[in-house]
Amino acid sequence: MSHNSFGHLLRVTTWGESHGPAIGCVVDGCPPGIALSETDIQPFLDARRPGTSRFTTQRREPDEVRILSGTFEGRTTGTPISLMIENVDQRSKDYSDVAKAYRPGHADYAYDAKYGFRDYRGGGRSSARETAMRVAAGAVARLIVPGVTIRAWTDELGGDRIDPERFDAEVIGSNPFFCPDPEAAARWENLIDNARKAGSSLGAVVACEATGVPAGWGAPVYAKLDASLAAAMMSINAVKGVEIGDGFAAARLSGEQNADPMRPGVDGPVFLANHAGGVAGGIATGQPVTCRAAFKPTSSILTPVPTITRPDQDGKSEATDISTRGRHDPCVGIRGVPVVAAMMALVLADQFLLHRAQCGT
Repeated sequence: MSHNSFGHLLRVTTWGESHGPAIGCVVDGCPPGIALSETDIQPFLDARRPGTSRFTTQRREPDEVRILSGTFEGRTTGTPISLMIENVDQRSKDYSDVAKAYRPGHADYAYDAKYGFRDYRGGGRSSARETAMRVAAGAVARLIVPGVTIRAWTDELGGDRIDPERFDAEVIGSNPFFCPDPEAAARWENLIDNARKAGSSLGAVVACEATGVPAGWGAPVYAKLDASLAAAMMSINAVKGVEIGDGFAAARLSGEQNADPMRPGVDGPVFLANHAGGVAGGIATGQPVTCRAAFKPTSSILTPVPTITRPDQDGKSEATDISTRGRHDPCVGIRGVPVVAAMMALVLADQFLLHRAQCGT
């Protein structure tokens, strides 16, 4: 299998499977001399870790990261940084039915069609377990751009969106949904509980904002900052749509409504709006860089769904229904919040290094 790497000057390669002995990644291209230890990475992994509330999968993984290479005396050396997390709570027996039939909406059939072979235990490489290493790599990326602040939150769950008037960044980390609207978080408890009891799942929209990104990062045409962000977000498991700035809502505005008016300021222009999400012509404008990612409902559900069996030696499949047992997120978008923030960090760190290489600052 190819294409396990992401980035240009800052390049991340992940490895491992959901039910293998460990998962890991290699971060290549990190500048030397940056202070780095496991304690710089672990808090971000703890935010994504499963089993932290009744609203996520009950798989119990401590997700304790180890730095295997790329540092000396607590600082990066400029050589590849290897990170590893051991898997300690797999239940492969829960996937006996998945070995015989495909889960609709999951990658089961597509993997089998491409490779003629698949690891059905938790989905192998298609499992969201892989995203733990993106979060670990994203923690390293944040250290490369210390002047940039990145925050992500659940903007919508099960079709119920937060009220922007009640947005409170201080409460994002104080509830299990990473929700900035306390009233919405209370409603979402019932939505998730009802979905779980019904043997179903819900989708979500995760929003992300990066402040402190200077004007100039990115490049025209094929290295656009927003194009890199879209590719990064779409590479996350279960993400089916990405918006930069106003996104699809911009198509419903007039030219004057969609413009981001400017006025002279002390240190450059002052923008009166940010419909473009901080990116114009593929290059950062100095405004907050914003995006939203839409997560589909989790495909592994208890409700029986029509499917087909894996072809036998004669290439024949049979119609059947499948109900996925085991421990699964009723809304994968919740734990997707730290992953979205990590991918934002990886893109921005890569774009910073590319900009510095060409422009020298």
